[in-house]
Amino acid sequence: MRKPTETPEIFKRRRQRVTEALKGAALLVAAHPEQTRNDDVHHPYRQDSNMYYLTGFEEPESYLLIRPGHFPETVMFVREKNVERETWDGFRFGPEGTKKEFQIDEVYTIDQLESKTVELLKGFEEIYYRLYKNEEADKHFQSILLKLKRTFGRTGYGLLTVKDADTFLGEFRLKKDEADLANQKIACQISADAHVAAMKFTRPGVNEREVQAVLSYEFHKRGSARPGYSYIIASGASATTLHYNFNDQVCKDGDLLLIDAGAEYNYYSGDITRTFPVNGRFTEAQRKVYQGVLDIQKEIIASIKPGIYFKDLHKMGEERLTDLMFELGLLSGKKEDAMKANEHRKYYPHGIGHWLGMDVHDAGLYFIKGEARPLEPGMCFTIEPGLYIPADDKSAPAELRGIGVRIEDNVVVTANGCDNLTTSVPKEIDEIEKLMAAR
Repeated sequence: MRKPTETPEIFKRRRQRVTEALKGAALLVAAHPEQTRNDDVHHPYRQDSNMYYLTGFEEPESYLLIRPGHFPETVMFVREKNVERETWDGFRFGPEGTKKEFQIDEVYTIDQLESKTVELLKGFEEIYYRLYKNEEADKHFQSILLKLKRTFGRTGYGLLTVKDADTFLGEFRLKKDEADLANQKIACQISADAHVAAMKFTRPGVNEREVQAVLSYEFHKRGSARPGYSYIIASGASATTLHYNFNDQVCKDGDLLLIDAGAEYNYYSGDITRTFPVNGRFTEAQRKVYQGVLDIQKEIIASIKPGIYFKDLHKMGEERLTDLMFELGLLSGKKEDAMKANEHRKYYPHGIGHWLGMDVHDAGLYFIKGEARPLEPGMCFTIEPGLYIPADDKSAPAELRGIGVRIEDNVVVTANGCDNLTTSVPKEIDEIEKLMAAR
């Protein structure tokens, strides 16, 4: 019998924390739908992050309902056991197996979703649910609300008040506990090991897809189920395209290679970017751009501690990178005028980073009621300054055209500062050149 990938107690503790915070409101979470690629071929299935966060359950066509203060307090709806379908599609827990293995109070088959949920929601005035995320789930949810309203008769009561479940649950996922961080650290270490292997493999003449294959092999070999997002393996001028994913060009002597890739482990994702020379030696122009970006990244990471604001980290990145643009001759005039006119955005069009966790751009608010939130211990995010100089940019110095550099690490806020979870991937110029020289 297939077992859950983590202990049920982890998910039960999460449900208990969420239940206490619901303050009498109900919560309904739907599994991610299966997606057809073509004909009868499906894209690889990956569970909805919130569903996995609260249950550890990885099957499609499933729902979780939490009813604070009532029994059953936790209810799931899952596919029935079906030996014939299991022969084709694989093991199913079914209601009995789900109840036992995932420590859920009551479990029904998915065909009972609407009838049972209408009964179970009687007496509730509010419910947390994420609309417009899953079309099929929305249809069931709307039907449940209407059927529930009809049970009120001529009382004058309308539909339940609906609040956004993803915003609510995102606050729990943002501040990670020991169990969360254990998975996060493993995901980052797997990602880091794979990046080192890719560096060692890279040389002039290899295809970007070959480099991707090395990353994929290292991810899976070390226990990752999948990448956390699409691989970016960008050589030469392709590195100036932020989300380049063709990954089909030959890596040429004299070019830089930008790799942005992260492994997922127990639904937690790493997210590392490294930029290095295909032939193992930086040119003078590459060195100037790279060292400038690296110095900025290190300065920002050193400034992280509880109480500061993420928006200030972004502002610091913009300010320092704009200074670098002037040093390199990419911009001229007055810095204040250039930034006011957004001229710096031509070479640095993205932010300094993002929350990191079960989604690579993870859940959690950056602002609360319009005010920036201070960083707190347990928050995990990326720091990824970059500089991208298009190959056809006639206003840039000729030797800099086509150079794209991004350096990205994953950090978690601690009581006194932060821990960098991805330091095992070289990023100092001499470290990179030494590693690649030993190939």
